[in-house]
Amino acid sequence: MRERPVRFPGRGVELEGRLFLPAAGRVPGLVLCHPHPLYGGSMDVPVIAALARAAGERGFATLRFNFRGVGDSTGAHGGGDAEVDDVAAAVAFLASRRGVDPDRMALVGYSFGAWVGGRAAAQIPAIQAVVAVAPPLARMALDAWRNIRRPKLIVVGDRDEYCPLDLLESWFQGLPAPKERAVLEGADHFLWGREDEVARRAAGFLAVALQDPGGEG
Repeated sequence: MRERPVRFPGRGVELEGRLFLPAAGRVPGLVLCHPHPLYGGSMDVPVIAALARAAGERGFATLRFNFRGVGDSTGAHGGGDAEVDDVAAAVAFLASRRGVDPDRMALVGYSFGAWVGGRAAAQIPAIQAVVAVAPPLARMALDAWRNIRRPKLIVVGDRDEYCPLDLLESWFQGLPAPKERAVLEGADHFLWGREDEVARRAAGFLAVALQDPGGEG
C-alpha cells in the first residue's frame, strides 16, 4: 500500500493529507479523523496510520488528513466547529477521486476525531458507516451520534480514562441501531501496542457494512 501526499481546499483553508487509491475497481472510500490538535494529534499518530493501512488492504480508498493548523494544513484550530467543515471537505475530496464510489463512504474518528467526525457524519448522507475509536465521553458530549442511523462500531479500551465504561454503556444504549461495540481488555485511551488490533476490527466491520450490492467489493 502506497499513499501519496495531497492538498485539498477546505472552508478558508488548505488541508494536507495522505491518499491511497487501489489500482482498479469502483471501491468504497474511508476518511480518517485524528485526535485533538492541541495535544499532539495528527494524521500520523499510530492508530490512524494503522487504520488507513488495514482499510487499504481491504480494498478501500483512504484519506487521512490534518485538521486546520496541524502540520502543513493552513489556518488555526477552530475549537471543533471549523473542523467539522474540514471533515466535510475531506469527504467531498475523496468521493470525487476516480474509482471511488461516492455512495459508499465511511468515516473513522479517534478521540477528538470521533467527536468532530460524528457531527459531520450526522450531516453527510454519503457517509454510510462510522467508527468511533476511544470516544472521549468524559470530556466531550458526543450527542450527534444519536442522529446517525447507519452502521456504527465503537472501539474502546476498558482502562480508558476518557471513556469510562459506565459512561460508554449509557451513551451506547442511547444510540440507534445498527450498532456494535468492542471493548479491549487492558487498553487505555492511547491504545499503545493495540493499534493493529483496533485497525483489524474497524476494517473488518467496514468491509461488511459497505459491501457492494453488485458484488464488486
